[in-house]
Amino acid sequence: MSPLKIKKGSSKHSAYDLKDPNADYIERHTLACVVTNEAGVLARVIGLFSGRGYNIESLTVAEVDHEGHRSRITIVTVGTPAVITQIKAQLERMVPVHDVHDLTEEGASVERELALFKVTGTGSDRIEALRLAEIFRANVVDSTLESFVFEMTGHSEKIDAFADLMRPLGLVEQARTGVAALSRGAK
Repeated sequence: MSPLKIKKGSSKHSAYDLKDPNADYIERHTLACVVTNEAGVLARVIGLFSGRGYNIESLTVAEVDHEGHRSRITIVTVGTPAVITQIKAQLERMVPVHDVHDLTEEGASVERELALFKVTGTGSDRIEALRLAEIFRANVVDSTLESFVFEMTGHSEKIDAFADLMRPLGLVEQARTGVAALSRGAK
């Protein structure tokens, strides 16, 4: 998967424009880090980003090896190519970080996100919300006379599109897990 390239000035991430004035674009990258599962590690990783003005667009963390005391942190961030290189180098130097993979650079990967949407409405709005949910393969996980809760899994862009369509139909709340990602293949 090649990085998503965004022209400078067309993004809300203007802090990155200051990092490399010669770059014409910023890129979206998904990084997977295996870290020691101990108190304070996540705070240190987040501190690396916030201390340097890097934005985290998505963050997921879970223990992946109980006996080995390892957790996996998946981070989606954006920046110029120089900024992405700097982020990876700084992560690799951190003591509790055992492994850093740029899934975007490494090629084919699988990315998914889970989202819940609460939509209120009656009449035609309710019917349209159900119709769109079927098209997007969203599941109804709760239903009352006034509302639905839909569950959807997919690419972030698909989830964004569903949210955009639900807003005029009565979207009142959403919760998202953040991106979970793995590289494809035997490695």
